[in-house]
Amino acid sequence: MFENFDAQLLARIQFAFTVSFHIIFPAFSIGLASYLAVLEGLYLWKKDKVYLELFDFWKTIFAVAFGMGVVSGIVMSYQFGTNWSVFSDKAGPVIGPLMGYEVLTAFFLEAGFLGVMLFGRNRVGPGLHFFATLMVAFGTLISATWILSVNSWMQTPDGFAMNDVGQFVPVDWWKIVFNPSFTYRLTHMVIAAYLTTAFVVGAVGAWHLLKDTAPRRAGVMFSMAMWMAAIVAPIQIAAGDAHGLNTLEYQPVKVMAMEGHFDSHPDGAPLILFGIPNTAEKRIDYAIQIPKLSSLILKHDLNAPLDGLDTIPDDKEPPVAIVFWSFRVMVAIGFAMLGVGLFSLWCRWKGTLHSNDWLHRAALVMGPSGFVAVLAGWITTEVGRQPYTVYGHLLTADSISPIAAPAVAASLIAFIVVYFIVFGAGTFYILRLMGRLPRDPMPDLDDGPIRTSGITPAAQPGHHGGKHAH
Repeated sequence: MFENFDAQLLARIQFAFTVSFHIIFPAFSIGLASYLAVLEGLYLWKKDKVYLELFDFWKTIFAVAFGMGVVSGIVMSYQFGTNWSVFSDKAGPVIGPLMGYEVLTAFFLEAGFLGVMLFGRNRVGPGLHFFATLMVAFGTLISATWILSVNSWMQTPDGFAMNDVGQFVPVDWWKIVFNPSFTYRLTHMVIAAYLTTAFVVGAVGAWHLLKDTAPRRAGVMFSMAMWMAAIVAPIQIAAGDAHGLNTLEYQPVKVMAMEGHFDSHPDGAPLILFGIPNTAEKRIDYAIQIPKLSSLILKHDLNAPLDGLDTIPDDKEPPVAIVFWSFRVMVAIGFAMLGVGLFSLWCRWKGTLHSNDWLHRAALVMGPSGFVAVLAGWITTEVGRQPYTVYGHLLTADSISPIAAPAVAASLIAFIVVYFIVFGAGTFYILRLMGRLPRDPMPDLDDGPIRTSGITPAAQPGHHGGKHAH
């Protein structure tokens, strides 16, 4: 199967495979931990049991996703020693402490409070339980901070010197941690995690609204998810634009590949919407483009010159086709998210947020979109950095362990088989949990009137007019 691949390519495929599985779980758990904190905070504030019921529903899903994220992360980290030992030796003095800080802060914080959040409500009281939930959410953000600092340093290295044996050694930890792309990358990733979670929650809410199984609970989660989509999607587009400008400054070759600019444009570069990259002929075939718009976006000047890949040696170019398409997938999904958010605002204004089947179907289709966008963005970032592991300083070819291709191929096959069995089963279980939202209970006469959180009376427990009567 892999007989024509060398050890370097196989090692890259293996790391890409394992990191792709890993990243979808933190992308979900980061946003879901914050969502749980919001739900519990709303319950303590409004005393509406629907928020507590939703908290209990989602905390089980969070626990499973969190566990799979931890397991997949541990497996992935071993490759630094097995396949990338030269990189670990050379970059270890910088990235080793950063990854250690992630364990000492984020992982210990999450592990210390996770049990309290999952099982301790009746043992520690509502205030301390809410604090534990906040700490778990905060821990996921700290974890993202350290990991994104490591990755950003590899993209835009700063604050280091080279010693006599070719190792990166720290000189200024502030410049290492807060390297030139760190704040842009962290902001973009955290917002992506929130949007990923919002569309998963929205899809679950939409599913149950379409099935009419739990209109009140489903309506509350769907409304919250659509608020997040409508508010955060445009913020993410703006953050992505700022990140792109930062990438143009520090990694211009990556932007050339993203834009598909094989040729330089001295008097304004076009924005290529679609096309087929032809790396052999150094052009975009069947290009659909808007003249000079790329210069306007990247330089804020229609006639600003932009260099192309014709200024870069062939052996220093990233794989253009992969970067070109992954970038477009990410951007397309971002605008699709914006479209669903705007559609939800229109339905909210018309009073049909909980009864518009077209909105519910759109939200259901968009359920996995955040994961696809995160993977596409990650591919754009990592493949666009090639041929370097530490951009501009350490080539990927000089980072690999002295290991034979058959050994890497064997472990890759084992990873593929085990991952699809284990994480496939875990994902199937999560989907089963998502489909088991309990039906709305009959109102407890001793609890007083139930707050409807914006849902029409027909959606209240005790009214059985169906969702088309909302």
